[in-house]
Amino acid sequence: MTEYERSRTMPAQPEHVFDQAAHVDQLEAWLPGTLHVHADEPPAVTVHEDRHDEDTRALLRARPEQLRVEWGTRDQGGYSGWLQVAGLDSGASEVTVHLSFFDDRRDPGRQTVHDALDSSLRRLEEQVRLRVDNAAG
Repeated sequence: MTEYERSRTMPAQPEHVFDQAAHVDQLEAWLPGTLHVHADEPPAVTVHEDRHDEDTRALLRARPEQLRVEWGTRDQGGYSGWLQVAGLDSGASEVTVHLSFFDDRRDPGRQTVHDALDSSLRRLEEQVRLRVDNAAG
């Protein structure tokens, strides 16, 4: 098993960040461009991965009371992950994403995963900023 984790501070209340991160219809705005999530019967989703050009049945659960989103494959235990939002004293939030690959054949490698996580967290921050700025103006 291989695990990866990245964090980023975002200048918004944790509830705003969680709302943006957990909304299934807005996932593609911040997920890696090679992943496309289609909602089925919640919590079921289908994830299309461009890298392998295949669909994978998965589960996606938002836990608002914990400001946490969890996901993983349904049929084979090859992959899982979570996103956790934590409030900071300054009114900002820290977002942590954790990925676990149980099948080494599905692990794209350390640098690829870190780059994808960093990019995704950056795009999530952009989406949160747009939402907060639009709500304020």
